[in-house]
This record gives sequence, C-alpha cells and structure tokens, in this order.
Amino acid sequence: MRAVQAVEFGGPEVLEVRETAIPVPGPGEVLIEVAAADVMFLDTKLRSGWGTDYFAVRPPYVPGGAIAGVVGAIGPDVAASWLGKRVCAQTAASGIGGGLPIGGYAEQALAKIDTLTEIPDALSLTQAVALTHDGKTSLAVMDRVAVRPGEWVLITAAGGGLGTLLTQFARAAGAHVVAAARGQAKLELAARLGADAVVDYSEPGWVERARAATGGAGVGVVLDGAGGELGSAAAEALADGGRFLGYGSAAGDFPELDREALARRSIEVIGLFDITGGEVDWRALSERALAAAAAAEVEVIIGQTFPLDRAAEAHAAIEARSTLGRTLLTP
Repeated sequence: MRAVQAVEFGGPEVLEVRETAIPVPGPGEVLIEVAAADVMFLDTKLRSGWGTDYFAVRPPYVPGGAIAGVVGAIGPDVAASWLGKRVCAQTAASGIGGGLPIGGYAEQALAKIDTLTEIPDALSLTQAVALTHDGKTSLAVMDRVAVRPGEWVLITAAGGGLGTLLTQFARAAGAHVVAAARGQAKLELAARLGADAVVDYSEPGWVERARAATGGAGVGVVLDGAGGELGSAAAEALADGGRFLGYGSAAGDFPELDREALARRSIEVIGLFDITGGEVDWRALSERALAAAAAAEVEVIIGQTFPLDRAAEAHAAIEARSTLGRTLLTP
C-alpha cells in the first residue's frame, strides 16, 4: 500500500510517499480502508522534531492520528458485523492524553475497536474524519467550561477546526461570541458561523477591541486555541470571576499566565489536561458530535483537501497559517 512517511525530522519536504506493507489487525483491532485522514498542527510540529520528550516518534514513521473509511478486515476477536461499516477513529497508536498520533497518512490503517464510531448516513467520510479529534474535544471543552446563556465568550484561533465548532456550540448555548483570528478570510468565516464580533489578533489593540465588543465589561470565558503570547493577551479581556480554558498552541506553545494575579480576580484557569481525564466518555462525545453534524446543528468546515502525494503542501499550508477549518488528506 501507499503511505506517507516522514523520512527524517525537518521541513515539509521530508514527507515522502512510499510503498509499505499492509498492516494486519491484531486482537481488538480492525483494518480501515482509508478514505480520508486528518492533518493536525501537531503533525507538523512532530515532523519538525519538536516534542520528542513527550512523543517518542523516530523517523521513518507515518504521521496522522485520525482516519475515516470502511472496515476491510478485522482482528481475531472482533465481531464480523464491523466488516463493511463506515467508521471514523483514532489510529491504533493514537490516544487522548497518551499514545502517538501516527499511522493515518496511508491507504490502509489500523484502529482499535473501542475507538471506532459508526458514521451516520447523513454524513460523508470527510465530514466524519474532520470531527474525529475536534468534535469530541469541542464538546469536552464546552462541558467543562459550562457556558451560560447571555455570557460573552472570546475564542482564539477561531478560524481553525476546533474554533469553528466552538463558535457554533457557544452560540447554540445562548452565548455571545467574540472570534479572534488572523486575516480577513478567517474573520468572515467566524462571522458567518455566528460570531457577534470579530477581531484580528495580528493587529495592535485587538484585546481592547475584544473587550469593547462586550460594552467594556470583559468576557466571561476565554477559549484559547492560539496559546503563546496571544493566549496570554486574551486573558486580559476577562472580567473578574471569569474562566480561561487553554486547549491549543497554534502560536507555538501554551500561554504563560500570571496565575496568582488571575486568582486574585477569581478567574479560574483550566488546562488541557483538566479535560482529558480518564472519566471522560470520549466515544459518547464522538457520537454527540457526529449526531449534531448529521442533524445540521453545526457545520463542519473543511477548508482544504490534498491527495497523499501532496502531504508536504498540506503541512506547509498549516505552518503558513493560511488554512481554514480542517485540512485533510485523501488517497
């Protein structure tokens, strides 16, 4: 089969399509004929050599932690009823709060039976894979932060896959949304999805404009997918008694927050690991996300799709911050 391998650490050019052996499903596993694979910002970071203290990847390896397709083969203890079903899943090596996001950029890939979610008929395989990570994570964020009707919510990285879903879920919860992103295309998308106000955080004074959108009172919630200096600045838009939840690091790292100063203002800081505990029912969250999309309660934004042999272009586009919504690969 054809698969994309990172043959060494480096720029997007280290991604090459090679012929590799078809994996064989073991106990508790299935083999999926991949119709689409998700491309994450994390994939680009790992390919560059970042994070090897946390993710033990060593070239050559096949990137990609989420896939959708049809079950083509099953392990020895898996029910035959899974054969032929349309499913989305993490790859067998991947896992929330652990594992390695690898194995997905391929024509065929393994997944564990306990992470499989059957795809509703109303959804395409590409829509489903775009929700495999972002759907359940966005709902976990919303459940943890408990947005209240009438509350103002500032969402950074609002033009990305998670940001576009969070904007819609926050609006569905009755909140007002200030969407922060970089560039006119992302701001227009956020406004179309229901944001009450949009701010470009590549421009000076964006935090003041975000606070001004609330009438000067400040936002009750920050949902930060940008991280870095942008995430730290976003915290300044919070009203006393608010909540800051950081779930991403699109700006390069998680924000450095003055937690003592925030605590004096009764602001709760919630980290990514606070929403990835073992008590979370991730399959139930996945099913909720797919059901919401199937019922057209949320729109799944797939901004760009590349074939396997253009995986390097997909990574370059993500690193250039030029992508909207999710980025996918197809065989």
